[in-house]
Amino acid sequence: MNKHDKFLNDQFKAGTHVPLIDQFYTLQGEGFYGGEAAYFIRVGGCDIGCRWCDEKISWTPALHNSVSVEEIINSINPLKGKTLVVTGGEPSLYNLSILTDEAHKIGFKTHVETSGAYPLRGEWDWICVSPKPQNGPIDENFEKANELKVIIFNPEDIEWAEQCAAKVSEDCMLYLQPEWSKHEENTPLIVEYVKENPKWRISIQSHKFMKIP
Repeated sequence: MNKHDKFLNDQFKAGTHVPLIDQFYTLQGEGFYGGEAAYFIRVGGCDIGCRWCDEKISWTPALHNSVSVEEIINSINPLKGKTLVVTGGEPSLYNLSILTDEAHKIGFKTHVETSGAYPLRGEWDWICVSPKPQNGPIDENFEKANELKVIIFNPEDIEWAEQCAAKVSEDCMLYLQPEWSKHEENTPLIVEYVKENPKWRISIQSHKFMKIP
């Protein structure tokens, strides 16, 4: 049980609704699918507590509108880009099985970006685990991860990245991403590290350079 359970109404628990911070059609800015058109939904609720988080408003689900899966599906159905990305907040707090099932019915791929701290519910075509040392992923999410994306805030975070990389499958894509507020400082460090350790790739938050959501 997590500390947000008391905020979860019956609709959230059943998976018919989600606490929605925002939704928008844009380009994926990070990781393996960088540059691809995608529809993002950002759910509220997170108990990970990242010090660099730029979405602290997302931490409490009760602060956000309850939006039905039906409404989300109606929003995405006309789009030409057929990828739905669920991010947060922390998506693993919620039952997203109905959302992923309905998205698949209309031909969408389902991607999730998660810390991996809790079991994932839903059928996902791509699972990006972005682990945080203060509340690390459970083993089953390491095993399921298609992409491991570790945020580098300080140089010692690379050691944490290697610990996580040892727990994912051989097919999992490995990314190091400079935390945005320190990207000028940490990008050269990551570049040199990837050159010496080419199992890794660098992920840049290209959407921030493009000034898109």
